[in-house]
Amino acid sequence: MTEHDNGDWVVSALCRQVDPDLWFPEQGGGGAAHVKMVKKICRECPVRQECLDLGLDERYGIWGGYSERERRYMRKGFVVGSPLPRGRWSA
Repeated sequence: MTEHDNGDWVVSALCRQVDPDLWFPEQGGGGAAHVKMVKKICRECPVRQECLDLGLDERYGIWGGYSERERRYMRKGFVVGSPLPRGRWSA
């Protein structure tokens, strides 16, 4: 078992170095610029995949560099960044 398997990966997460509320823009009133800044931090994080794995089913916040909506699309089988189906579609 590696440190990443047992949850110790969190100590390597870049988000531990800043205010945790940044990853929950719906609580902090952050807009698009806020989310973009947070995602930039995530892109540089050495444990981004572990974070996404943990947060995939979380309802709120940015996890592994993905928003609530993006993770919802992932759970439904869509690839984030690809076109969404036409017509009425609720995420």
